[in-house]
Amino acid sequence: MSATHVRCSTAAAAEPQEASVAPTKAAYQVLDKPLGSTRHIRIVAIGAGASGLNMIRTVRLNLTDYELVVYEKNTDVGGTWFENRYPGCRCDIPSHSYQFSWKPKHDWSNFHSPADEINAYLNQVCDDEGMREYIKTSHEVISAKWNERDGVWGLIVRNQHSKEFSDYAHFLVDGTGILNNWKWPAIEGLETFKGKLVHTARWPEDFEHSGKNIAVIGNGSTGVQVLPELQPEAKKLYHVVRTPTWALPSRIQAWRMMGKVPEVLSAVKMDENENFSPEIIERFKTDPEFYRSFVKEIEAEVNNNFPIVLTNGPVQAFARDNATKYMTAMLGGNKELCKALIPNYPLGSRRMTPGDTYLRALTKPNVEIRRGGIKRLVPSGIEFETGDVLNVDAIVCATGFETSFRPRFPLVGRNGNLQDIWSEEVPKAYMSCAVAGMPNYFSFLGPNGPIGHGSVFTLTEHIAKYITGVVQKCQTEGIKAIAPSQAAVDDYFEHISAFMPRTAWAQGPGSWFKRDGRPDGAVTALHPGSRLHFFHMLDHFRGEDWDYVYDNDRQNRFQYLGNGFSARELDPHADKTWYLGSLSSPSL
Repeated sequence: MSATHVRCSTAAAAEPQEASVAPTKAAYQVLDKPLGSTRHIRIVAIGAGASGLNMIRTVRLNLTDYELVVYEKNTDVGGTWFENRYPGCRCDIPSHSYQFSWKPKHDWSNFHSPADEINAYLNQVCDDEGMREYIKTSHEVISAKWNERDGVWGLIVRNQHSKEFSDYAHFLVDGTGILNNWKWPAIEGLETFKGKLVHTARWPEDFEHSGKNIAVIGNGSTGVQVLPELQPEAKKLYHVVRTPTWALPSRIQAWRMMGKVPEVLSAVKMDENENFSPEIIERFKTDPEFYRSFVKEIEAEVNNNFPIVLTNGPVQAFARDNATKYMTAMLGGNKELCKALIPNYPLGSRRMTPGDTYLRALTKPNVEIRRGGIKRLVPSGIEFETGDVLNVDAIVCATGFETSFRPRFPLVGRNGNLQDIWSEEVPKAYMSCAVAGMPNYFSFLGPNGPIGHGSVFTLTEHIAKYITGVVQKCQTEGIKAIAPSQAAVDDYFEHISAFMPRTAWAQGPGSWFKRDGRPDGAVTALHPGSRLHFFHMLDHFRGEDWDYVYDNDRQNRFQYLGNGFSARELDPHADKTWYLGSLSSPSL
């Protein structure tokens, strides 16, 4: 319940009591400022990946009278693309969709960009747009606590080169991302293994795999990408998997199979590895209309993926049948491999990843599939629950990230530490970007955000615009604290829970889409609808879904109307008759 809407009353006592006088509120005061005045605010954002960079740009374009700092724990910007450098690491979204709409890149080398190129793009954006002045690298927020009286977040920040210090923010924006906090697999005896133990998210530059016996644990997106890179030079490569996974044709091949190839692709030359020809890159640079049509057609096809995950729809059935045929053909019809690797669950239950090189690698003589549970690691390798021991020189863990949505640091709001709350409850957020009981706190791609729906870059543009709009409302309308109501969050979650059984995301084995990765866990990582559905949802701010605390003793929501003047009429550079629009002669 909003503090502004509370009306306290005390029932009459059963026994006569001495009369008491209620404290008298101060008389209402007109704020001697014009309508549209801003109050000075401090915004702290966490993370300098795509979300953090978009936040910088959107704040600069839309707000005045503010301070902004972005704390980044790494030594440079880039987020996921700074950290993930394993062999074969690339985006599974087309390059020309995986960029900011306001900063197009014309010289992507490949249809699916490699990690180092994406990281270089983010650094170039940061430099070209003069964003580094807002960013403090090697700084990590380790604690945040809401101060109701002052309407600020009290922060503890660790400077990794020196010491901890205190900071504050009127608005705290979490852009740390979901696929960023890597973790070792929950396997007994990790420390006992005497060989080289590697996690793909912390790939050592000096790791030499040539001529070694290697085990790759995990067949999610990362495992699908890294295995074919290790296979040619490994002496023996063991692929340890718990469940089958869908490995799909390249996106262009898939479009051909579905009969949905964008027409503009016929004019784009690529080699067999989907590298763009020098002539096409030059045309992208010199022919803006061609470039724009290419980007828009590719983006439109990326947006069309949602029907695939609707389990009872014709698109799912058609795509699954074709994916099965494709995997069977790529595995050479080998019955053992097909049985071990082709899923019996719906397409899309786990992240769909292009896997043509992966499937080819699995048919090579130096590759062996190992199914079954791992009991523990031993000094020489992996002991399975069957008692068999696999002796290897190195173990590569392609086992993913912490995706519980629990904050990485104590985040204490009105109802306690969100770490504790989301350990006990299913994480719930308002439209993925705000949390009940957490005033002036916003997140990019929080619980039930559209992380699996397409390019994160354009998603963060829409989210940054939405968050900045709420901040501007608070800054100009005398709102001290704002948070979504518990009722709104509960209603939103009720809709999510009723919707998800329609999708492949709720089916099949455990995945990071679900709470704690359990097969029966609630779907917490994905939005209940298409990508365009999410954009449409964020078009307008639903003020009725929020609780407000106003920055005046009487909690009068209209004090911001001020002294009767508008800031527009007092601005010497403003158009005082903007409301007339464009005057033109009436038609006769």
